[in-house]
Amino acid sequence: MKLASRLALFVAALALVSCGGGGTDSSLPTAPPPVAPPPAGVFTLPGAQSLSAADVQQILAQSIAEAKARNLPVVIAITDRPGNVLAVYSMAGARATTVTRAGPTGVSTDAQGLTVPAAGAAIAKAITGAYLSSSGGNAFSTRTASQIVQEHFPPSPSTIGLEGGPLFGVQFSSLPCSDVVTRTATATVGPRRSPLGLSADPGGFPLYKNGVLVGGIGVVGDNDYGFDKNILDVEDDAEEAIAIAGTTGFDAPREQQADRITVDGTALRYTDVTAASLKTTPSSAPAFASLPASTGGFTAVNGYYPGGGALAGSVYGAEASGLRLATTAEFSIPSSMVLTNGSGVNRFPIKGGTDAADGVTPLTAAEVRSVLEEAFTIMSRARAQIRRPLDSPAQVSITVVDSRGQILGLVRAPDAPVFGIDVSAQKARTVALLSGPTAATDLLADPDADVRLFVQRARDFVPDPTFLTGKTAFEAKSIGNLSRPYFPDGEVGRPNGPFSRPITLWSPLSTGLQSALIINNLGAHLGFVTGATATDTPGVCTNLPQVAPGQNRLQNGLQIFSGGAPIYRGTRMIGAVGISGDGIDQDSMISFLGIHNGGLKAGGTIGNAPVEMRADQLLVGPTHTRLRYAGCPFAPFLDTNDQNVCQGK
Repeated sequence: MKLASRLALFVAALALVSCGGGGTDSSLPTAPPPVAPPPAGVFTLPGAQSLSAADVQQILAQSIAEAKARNLPVVIAITDRPGNVLAVYSMAGARATTVTRAGPTGVSTDAQGLTVPAAGAAIAKAITGAYLSSSGGNAFSTRTASQIVQEHFPPSPSTIGLEGGPLFGVQFSSLPCSDVVTRTATATVGPRRSPLGLSADPGGFPLYKNGVLVGGIGVVGDNDYGFDKNILDVEDDAEEAIAIAGTTGFDAPREQQADRITVDGTALRYTDVTAASLKTTPSSAPAFASLPASTGGFTAVNGYYPGGGALAGSVYGAEASGLRLATTAEFSIPSSMVLTNGSGVNRFPIKGGTDAADGVTPLTAAEVRSVLEEAFTIMSRARAQIRRPLDSPAQVSITVVDSRGQILGLVRAPDAPVFGIDVSAQKARTVALLSGPTAATDLLADPDADVRLFVQRARDFVPDPTFLTGKTAFEAKSIGNLSRPYFPDGEVGRPNGPFSRPITLWSPLSTGLQSALIINNLGAHLGFVTGATATDTPGVCTNLPQVAPGQNRLQNGLQIFSGGAPIYRGTRMIGAVGISGDGIDQDSMISFLGIHNGGLKAGGTIGNAPVEMRADQLLVGPTHTRLRYAGCPFAPFLDTNDQNVCQGK
């Protein structure tokens, strides 16, 4: 279904109101008393750094000077690491809207070809820079994101035939409808939602202070919200240049920038901008307070930013940020992190399953704790893929859900990228839904006919008229196999997988079942942001049948790259684990071994799916290709030389 028809109600109301100018500051609420820290462990909480209001003004001033030199008035957004919006500044003459890139053949589906508020797009870029990065491991930009979400990795005319990007699908995470992220406009509790999910449009970067990740910047102004289709050329992208000028003095440590990190032998891309390509000297930019009112003004954005001036950021890891170290009562392993409400209460405490009425013996709180502990232990032993220096332990977010998708516990390493919080829950819920007996009936009950079509496509593709009824256990990797625009992945000329759009319609803005499930909710939210509608989308991203009041099995959306596995009691799926953070194969291994070791620790009554039920037993599609299940790196541990660590489990 074309997105234009779904979102016509608010396209005409996209003008945002700018107010004020210059540098009036606002103060954030006073933080509650800190929770007593737990004993030291494997990991270290990043230093207590944050952006001050003066820092935000300096970043704005540097970006504004470069924008003036390029004669491109832009909208600039700045966030802190938990995703709080600290400023949205619209230069005089800046476009109030931008357009998401149309479909490859001119037919737009899902989030393609949509007129969206420029402020929302700028916030999405800033959040992406902050969320995909870490203090002690990696710095990723929206150009990096572009490289890792497309149909070939790396994307270029000469790499056709290679598999899809390693974080294929991550762009549809941290959505504004998610129940995992937070949305209160006046609080400081993260992780925050993003108006458009994560962005692949160059012009977003992380911000660092004294080597510590403190936020992100996003710039929008050229009326094209898209992605870079050819990583081999060097673009003169004005949005990216303006954003990189803003990072001067707040730039990422050089050794952590994406181009110092390789995936499958390919160096990632951080920026196409060099100091020599800038048209200004950012450190000499006029002070923000000296800018005339005619330069522009702060722009209030419904649900994100009140306007009125530059705000100070919160200290990541402090109680007020919503992410802090766990107490020993919350989680026994030192240096773990939990999500809180800002007043000391764990938002996702460990608990037992809610699905007894469905005829299962639910996960007990003790079993959930065992799986989380063992997954955390595997993580701390695993060699990270995208973290510098080399041979650093992986840092990820870990979520356990029951068969209804209800979160039974969420813990993380303290410097794991923030994007992984929402993604780990998405992965767990995705494998629980599609491995369960109600997958087909839930999807067929969606009010959108476009969603319902994917069930029959999958049954025709396998082929099996009873597919998606609980007979097959899916790892997130298996679902990813079925969600690529070529099947087998990357093989040009092959038909698309049954959960994907065909390549003539596909782009990172329209992936298939994943994007179809959430597009109406995203449209409703953008109507709220622009003021076209008074009501925001609720904290639920899909319209599947409820399993509890206001709750369904896929509450924050579908995810389609590796790192989640179902939990079984005998032959019945009773929950799932989702992992996201420092490498897709590491994510997959941690979920698989976390379940295996956690089940043994809990007495052997739970574990991974029986071998005969796993998706890698299926040969599907016209090529009769075997689906994948767990993907475990060879010799992955820092403390042993063990090889083939998932074999036989």
